Amino acid sequence: MSETDSISAASNQISTIISRIRDAVITDEQFLETVVSGLLARGHVLLEDVPGTGKTLTAVALADALNLEFNRIQFTPDLLPSDITGSQIYNEQAGEFRFQRGPVFANIVLADEINRAPPKTQSALLEAMDEGQVTVGGTTYELPDPFFVIATQNPIEQEGTFRLPEAQRDRFVVKTSLGYPDRDGEIELLSRREDRTTKLPTVEPVVDAEQVSTLRQLPEQVRMDAELKGYLVDLVRESRADSRVDVGVSPRGIQRFFEAARARAVIRGRDYVTPDDIKTIALPVMTHRLVLTSEAAIQDVDAATIVAEVLESVPVPGATGEA
Repeated sequence: MSETDSISAASNQISTIISRIRDAVITDEQFLETVVSGLLARGHVLLEDVPGTGKTLTAVALADALNLEFNRIQFTPDLLPSDITGSQIYNEQAGEFRFQRGPVFANIVLADEINRAPPKTQSALLEAMDEGQVTVGGTTYELPDPFFVIATQNPIEQEGTFRLPEAQRDRFVVKTSLGYPDRDGEIELLSRREDRTTKLPTVEPVVDAEQVSTLRQLPEQVRMDAELKGYLVDLVRESRADSRVDVGVSPRGIQRFFEAARARAVIRGRDYVTPDDIKTIALPVMTHRLVLTSEAAIQDVDAATIVAEVLESVPVPGATGEA
């Protein structure tokens, strides 16, 4: 099978995965494409929304569709790093310490309400997200492959939340939100709740762990022309130059942007990136990486507005293929 045929087949699989999830979760296709882009880019996804919009259900449905081992970690103010990674426990009978694995040892980990725990506890995920491993007591333990973190957070203005450290935010390929369902979606929610004996919709597996690993390798086969690489870099550099931005997208963030654009091309069944891929993924990739000045906060300017303005101001190179 050629590379193009492989990507086309993968696109069909991804469409089926998204369709299965939408049978269980009332949300739009673009949101799920963004989540899957993060998965394919071998990264992690941050979901920010008010409670009750379906963030947890989305993570569970994704794990079911991918047929992957799933663990949920509920982040609380008293959660310790060892509650995430695991710890050394003394075995009296053997007279030695043994490692008790924490809930991070799963294919898909839901870090639920991650910003309700203090930064020290949040940072326990850094090595896992970066290297696919954890180190406890001087010993390194490999995490399952594939490994994917979906973190949810409530808006920072809510009581009892901590802002994620910049280094932590930079590890997430994309940040997105479900938002409220439309009117028909909320009516559908009521219909599902009408009979309390009805169980939540089940999601049948579409692929397995080995196939997921294969899917995550496909973006490496996607090409991005030199002028589009320049366009991507220009978007980032323009955002850094904005007087309202204190800290811009890092070089690591540029690489994640590149990977996410190629992942979106795979979802669309192409082995090349178009300007539309870059423009579509720019907001979820860039927004959470921008740290604004205090003056911008006073003026009630948000990062999404700045990214939208950058997309309007930077010239788009000529299309290299179909969008």
